[in-house]
Amino acid sequence: MMSGAGRRVALVTLGCTRNEVDSEELAGRLADAGWTLVADAADADVAVVNTCGFIEQAKKDSIDAILEAADLKSSGRTRAVVAVGCLAERYGNELARELPDADAVLGFDAYADLSAHLSAVLAGERPASHVPRDRRQLLPLTPVERGASVGTGAVAVPGHGLARRRLGAGPWAPLKIASGCDRRCAFCAIPSFRGSFVSRPPGEILDEARWLAGEGVSELLLVSENSTSFGKDLGDLSLLERLLPELVAVDGIDVVRVSYLQPAEIRPGLLETMARTPGVAPWFDISFQHASPTVLRRMRRFGGRGAFLDLVGRVRALSPQAGIRSNVIVGFPGETEADVAELEAFLVEARLDVVGVFGYSDEEGTEAETLADHVDPDEVAARVERVTDLVEELTAQRAEDRVGERVTVLVEEVASDGSAEGRAGHQGPEVDGTTTLRPGREPYAVGRRLDAVVVGSAGVDLVAEPGP
Repeated sequence: MMSGAGRRVALVTLGCTRNEVDSEELAGRLADAGWTLVADAADADVAVVNTCGFIEQAKKDSIDAILEAADLKSSGRTRAVVAVGCLAERYGNELARELPDADAVLGFDAYADLSAHLSAVLAGERPASHVPRDRRQLLPLTPVERGASVGTGAVAVPGHGLARRRLGAGPWAPLKIASGCDRRCAFCAIPSFRGSFVSRPPGEILDEARWLAGEGVSELLLVSENSTSFGKDLGDLSLLERLLPELVAVDGIDVVRVSYLQPAEIRPGLLETMARTPGVAPWFDISFQHASPTVLRRMRRFGGRGAFLDLVGRVRALSPQAGIRSNVIVGFPGETEADVAELEAFLVEARLDVVGVFGYSDEEGTEAETLADHVDPDEVAARVERVTDLVEELTAQRAEDRVGERVTVLVEEVASDGSAEGRAGHQGPEVDGTTTLRPGREPYAVGRRLDAVVVGSAGVDLVAEPGP
């Protein structure tokens, strides 16, 4: 075995919170195999870059991160660079050919033996990269038949039965409840390289929640490709409704958030559980994507302005102060001016708290790539700017409407002037704005939750005064 000095590894993570969990699971595997985890790639013998393969900009960022790590290697500070994650899984040997700066490009099936692969790379070998395949074909078509296939070692499903090591600090952490997706949205390639939807066993999720609480985490962000499908492959679509109260009952866990809800799959029971269970954040991350029924049908999705406004109304009837966030895609093939107007009308009426606006671009291997009536890229950019301007105005108004509300704020940073920055219950981590607490009578501490009153806003961000 190599000496400890030759077994230092850094994990560089790109992309979403699901990738962050994958990196911490890999860190757990490597630490158990005797590797020393370091934060900076410049201090590592091997830099493992956990890539994202979702959209074009994410792919570029991932390649840039690999090249940046390779620069450290050329200067003698890092001995090897290994690419893993979604981009590596999606393109495999093609990426390895196009990116010789990486000493290895490894897919999900290599995760179980990652330590051996890294040792081989340091010994001068170049592990063969896989030939990409549609991972949906690796598990039975029927969801209820998948349970027996998971955990056999034949199919790598990130997030099942793995120890993890935290790579960061802070009072919140993502917790993966499932992997993969069974939906067939025309614009999305994720199911082809993440595979079919597989829920984690509830007991395993609870065990990890207890471990995270022991690591100082008080807020859990439940992540998956589609949280509303949780339990379907275990024969119980109401499983999430029963899991949520158990999670908030874990000693040390104060708040649980549920991310990525599909509007067509949201059940009344789930809404009621999320709204009425103490400790479940009043935060609804709903993937609308558009509001024109015509565009949604072409996207292989369901709904429209009326149905979506009804859903928003039901959320606010149950939880009047709830935060609702979403993403929308403009410029999808066949989208007309009337479709854009329908989306804008929905946004005006819905008064969402946060909206991410994305311009459509072709993704290799998706149905949308083959559709007729592609919108000119310049027009897509113009529509993105137009809808973004509207969203910024609407979300700023929504934040301003919260002045006077009483909120509970999780402190995440304390400034030298005695103020603090954190998040109110309706604000999700990293992407939904922040709440600044003005200096109080007592010093703030990271991880504390404080009652406050909103006294101002700037864009989607809030300013609050501590107090009852």
